[in-house]
Amino acid sequence: MSVLIVIPARYASHRYPGKPLVPLRGVTGEGRSLIRRSWEAAIAVSGIDRVVVATDDRRIREEAEGFGAEVVMTSEACANGTERCAQAHAHLGGDYEIVVNLQGDAPLTPAWFVSDLVAGLRAAPAAEIATPVLRCDGRALAALKGDRAEGRVGGTTAVFDSEHRALYFSKEVVPYTATVYAPAAETPVFHHVGVYAYRADALADYPGWPHGPLEAMEGLEQLRFLENGRHVLCVEVEARGRQFWELNNPEDVPRLEAMMAEMGIE
Repeated sequence: MSVLIVIPARYASHRYPGKPLVPLRGVTGEGRSLIRRSWEAAIAVSGIDRVVVATDDRRIREEAEGFGAEVVMTSEACANGTERCAQAHAHLGGDYEIVVNLQGDAPLTPAWFVSDLVAGLRAAPAAEIATPVLRCDGRALAALKGDRAEGRVGGTTAVFDSEHRALYFSKEVVPYTATVYAPAAETPVFHHVGVYAYRADALADYPGWPHGPLEAMEGLEQLRFLENGRHVLCVEVEARGRQFWELNNPEDVPRLEAMMAEMGIE
């Protein structure tokens, strides 16, 4: 199956305008833009046929082309990254069998997260979309709860059934647990990793589906699949000693930079 990675990026974020151009410093102190680090994460994935940045902003286009990325310009009317991926795929001819949405705010996404995701979708013919989930340890769960306690929208959590079919995604921490876990202890909470692998026909249909109340309230694009009765597969991935976090708020910049320094990422 041919695989395309699309990195959707927009400048006019409500929570963090200009986020794709924010510099992140690794262990050497060199600042590289968020969109560049996300692109570097994408090109590190093996078995991928093509990687493109999809944006509606010339500033992001200029930055991306400056470090060698292929850019597809999309409409400002795209409501979310999935719609932007659908438009970019159509612009490229719509011929790829699997399209991966590697969102431009997840530069710490390990290559094997994407490889495992694509393999999971290939092995589950009934699924129309697959997305990775990472079991939280006590430290990650405490960070999620800390964000919510401070009124910040941090990471997203996922719940799924025994067959790993998604039941719900939320910006709240679900399922509820009152237990206090040691930093390295496993917890029952799964952090949703903001990456998606779509079958081409489901991606093409997505923009035409009705927007439901859950998608509107949570602001989570994947809920449109659930609200329209589609099969979403949650693929459990392993951290292998890597830390993972998305850049959602300005407060996340030092958190990500500390993680990169700790992991030796340049």
